[in-house]
Amino acid sequence: MKKSDLPQKTCATCGRPFTWRKKWAKVWEDVRYCSERCRRARPSKPPEAGGEA
Repeated sequence: MKKSDLPQKTCATCGRPFTWRKKWAKVWEDVRYCSERCRRARPSKPPEAGGEA
């Protein structure tokens, strides 16, 4: 199998495309980031509006 034949996704942090890796075989549906660095740098969730009284 050629690398060009592997599935691709776009990183949720940096927006770059990345390809399937064997270590992600069982969790490919859940993979959102191209690297550990991007996973750590992911944007935090904004606070919910109207939460304070």
